Amino acid sequence: MERMTATPARRVLLAAPRGYCAGVDRAVIAVEKALEQYGSPIYVRHEIVHNKYVVRTLEKKGAIFVDETAEVPEGSIVMFSAHGVAPTVHAEAAERKLATIDATCPLVTKVHKEAVRFAKEDYDILLIGHEGHEEVIGTSGEAPDHITLVDGPGDVANVEVRDESKVVWLSQTTLSVDETMETVDALKQKFPLLLSPPSDDICYATQNRQIAVKQMGEDADLVIVVGSKNSSNSVRLVEVALGAGARDAHLVDGADEIDEAWLEGVRTVGLTSGASVPEILVEGVLEWLAQRGFEDVEIVKAAEESITFSLPKELRRDLRAEAAELSGK
Repeated sequence: MERMTATPARRVLLAAPRGYCAGVDRAVIAVEKALEQYGSPIYVRHEIVHNKYVVRTLEKKGAIFVDETAEVPEGSIVMFSAHGVAPTVHAEAAERKLATIDATCPLVTKVHKEAVRFAKEDYDILLIGHEGHEEVIGTSGEAPDHITLVDGPGDVANVEVRDESKVVWLSQTTLSVDETMETVDALKQKFPLLLSPPSDDICYATQNRQIAVKQMGEDADLVIVVGSKNSSNSVRLVEVALGAGARDAHLVDGADEIDEAWLEGVRTVGLTSGASVPEILVEGVLEWLAQRGFEDVEIVKAAEESITFSLPKELRRDLRAEAAELSGK
């Protein structure tokens, strides 16, 4: 008699945490609250966060995204994105008599303050990050005469400093931990007295999402990362998945971008999302996978996240004033 063999069950390993971090949540809510408080349009310099769905949703509500401050009509309200801006951008806004709301993530602001402090102490600052990323542009603008960008370990050989005893490294918050430390190690070989920042600049959410992907990576035939291609932390998650042993990994904005050919021979799919991705997009992928037999979902939990950030101070001030006025009526 022919022996029957059971077909291995199809399953999804769902990363936790995933999706919105505290800084992104704060920035998106800030745009929504500003539209409620002041009406449309609210101008936003660059994408508030790097996610197509979020940007389109906010545009429908009345937000207008611009590349430069000069595109904002004088006297209007402009919001700065979660990635932060250089001091020159604040100056441009003041010249155009724009009311500003600064939605920069507090963790990015921390790096800005570190850059200012070390520049005042006349350190050469080696900023580890990717050229052209908005966060890097904003941080570099805090101390342009003191900051040198180091775009990965391969860039280290080109780095020159004035005084090897006064060198410190800072980093873009959305890099992979492994990538950053590889660059730091190379820098330390060249500059043994290299100073580290007071605390790790890699954002807690970036770290947690990478840890979860590492935990699922070796068990997953395929890892799907939900996120936009201009989202640095989402791109890093694909790299981390492949580095952790996943046979295949892809970045998609949503379920409609998944290629069914990716599922050939796949029994275990790992699923996560970048820090600027709303959960509705992950739910869409889960539904798409369930329709193709991947109904069993297991949570891969790497950390608990309970951090929240208060709204930008400009919004809090006006919301409090409105509440006080209403209560006095």
